Amino acid sequence: MSADAIKTVAVLGAGTMGNGIAHVFARSGYQVILRDVEKRFLDRGLETITKNLDREVKKGKLAEADKAAALGRIQPVTDIAALAAADIAIEAVPEQRELKTRVLKEADAVLRPGVILASNTSSLAITEIAAETSRPGGFIGMHFFNPVPMMALVEVIRGLATSDATFETTMALCQKLGKTPVAVNDSPGFVANRLLLPLINEAAFAVMESVAKPEDIDTVMKLGTNHPMGPLELADFIGLDVCVAILDVLYKGFGDPKYRACPLLRKYVAAGWLGRKSSRGFYKY
Repeated sequence: MSADAIKTVAVLGAGTMGNGIAHVFARSGYQVILRDVEKRFLDRGLETITKNLDREVKKGKLAEADKAAALGRIQPVTDIAALAAADIAIEAVPEQRELKTRVLKEADAVLRPGVILASNTSSLAITEIAAETSRPGGFIGMHFFNPVPMMALVEVIRGLATSDATFETTMALCQKLGKTPVAVNDSPGFVANRLLLPLINEAAFAVMESVAKPEDIDTVMKLGTNHPMGPLELADFIGLDVCVAILDVLYKGFGDPKYRACPLLRKYVAAGWLGRKSSRGFYKY
């Protein structure tokens, strides 16, 4: 199926990444099937989408009528059978291998033959997950970045079995969304997280070793290297539990001790200090 033939997009998961992906597709004129396991998760996701669209209206980036039209294109469902109408399905559940695999296999069983199945994983092996589905040639990684409506980049990750047609359609689809797709081959952490997480990890070691305070480390990186956000502030935004999970994937995938998660990161996660989402991480919120 070509990118032009894709009219209906299924998004699996209505959390932070899922509702952001649903937002950009609906805003771009696609019919969206937003699926989650409980209505309360769907309600929360739709509330977030509405707030983000309202923000775009206030900034003059979107007309009020276009906001209403976008919301009207989103169909929230709990029944997995609804995915039969989708022309592509994108999984966006939390970064847990077992959970992602289960959700993807459930979707795979419902989707029509030839429909692309994509994962929004930020670090997990596309080749391995694809092998557990019936469509490894039609399986691909689409790593969107948070916040999805604002961030232009999508890492498009080819598994070993991903077909050229699947790759080309996915790249073209990202462009139709107004995103900038970058082709990446399957490797632990892909490109962005392979480079970013060691930076965050080293910043955590600098805190643990009392080299400098978190705010001073972030100031050095913002003013000294022109980063828009310091590594520790960014870690809090991502979620410290997610950071540790990605570092574990890198450590396991490469077998290199340089990816060993900082003990302070693990201690914060054990304490429930996960960053913004728990109101405390390297900073208090």
